[in-house]
Amino acid sequence: MIYFTSDTHFGESRVLRIDRRPFANMVEHDAALIANWNRVVSAEDEVWHLGDFAARRAGFAEHLLSQLNGRKHLIIGNNDPRETTGAYGWSSIQHYAELTLDGHLLILCHYPLRTWNQMGKRSINLHGHSHGRLKPMPRQFDVGVDRRQLQPITLDEILAKPRSKS
Repeated sequence: MIYFTSDTHFGESRVLRIDRRPFANMVEHDAALIANWNRVVSAEDEVWHLGDFAARRAGFAEHLLSQLNGRKHLIIGNNDPRETTGAYGWSSIQHYAELTLDGHLLILCHYPLRTWNQMGKRSINLHGHSHGRLKPMPRQFDVGVDRRQLQPITLDEILAKPRSKS
């Protein structure tokens, strides 16, 4: 199975205030996001994390990656420091990727795009960055945890959601 997620911001306390995540502190926040991830993702699954993974602390990203199930790919976000992009545990690291899944061409970027490759041929843009605050365009979906019950999500789940929930 292949999953998508974004904007976990592990260890970054500002998400509790800015994004109004329902946790008293970051220990609670991080433990819940790890548990949610591992409840849906198995060791054999693949996860595309579309940026803004974790706080800038030496060894923190590697420690998290070792606790999270699946083969993990990073699409670099604006809040991914060298401590994240250089961490051991990523299967791949890039700013942008295209992936064909179940007959759909997926355009993966941290940022929501105004236009993207094969847009006129029904390709799909998956992104993060906006924390659920941006009105989507057709075939554009925010996969960030703030919009997705604080857990990774499959393409089938993304496409099954009503437009008002994307």
